[in-house]
Amino acid sequence: MTNSKYLHDKRTKRNRQSLKNKSYGKLRLSVFRSSKHIYGQIIDDKAGITLTSASSLESNIKNKFKNCGTKEVATVVGKLVAEKALKKGIKNVVFDRGGYIFHGRVKNLADGAREAGLKF
Repeated sequence: MTNSKYLHDKRTKRNRQSLKNKSYGKLRLSVFRSSKHIYGQIIDDKAGITLTSASSLESNIKNKFKNCGTKEVATVVGKLVAEKALKKGIKNVVFDRGGYIFHGRVKNLADGAREAGLKF
């Protein structure tokens, strides 16, 4: 059973376990990427709640771009999630890339969040 979904889930679990050992109770910026959209959310694992989130499905982003699966959109989503986090007083997080490689849209989301003021 070594299909791509199984391997992705295996990478995700390995990455999350590594973050859990290194994060020291910090909040987590989690990324989900589909072929058409990208999502970012800041999660408090102790309480089990999502504090803030942003995605390419939001109306101001969706209306501005024709194709929401691009690097430019990922940068905008990263900036938006960072702005929402800073309004709530969140400055330090750990970056959870899930099972994705830190390249392309995932990297652009992280760079956008860093530009807007989040530290990780």
